[in-house]
Amino acid sequence: MGPHPSEGAVVDPELKVFGIKNLRVADASIMPSIISGQTNAPAIMIGEKAADLVKKSNFVL
Repeated sequence: MGPHPSEGAVVDPELKVFGIKNLRVADASIMPSIISGQTNAPAIMIGEKAADLVKKSNFVL
């Protein structure tokens, strides 16, 4: 995750994949560096952030 793909980021701070329209990624793979501890809590927080972003965008299926 980061501000620009030239710096190695795949998704922006809103979890949108660079170069692909209407696609968000919400899993532990977006973390910029490997953590040494449990990945459960960070993965849950990424999911919570994704849910908040989707609710904010008024996404309708």
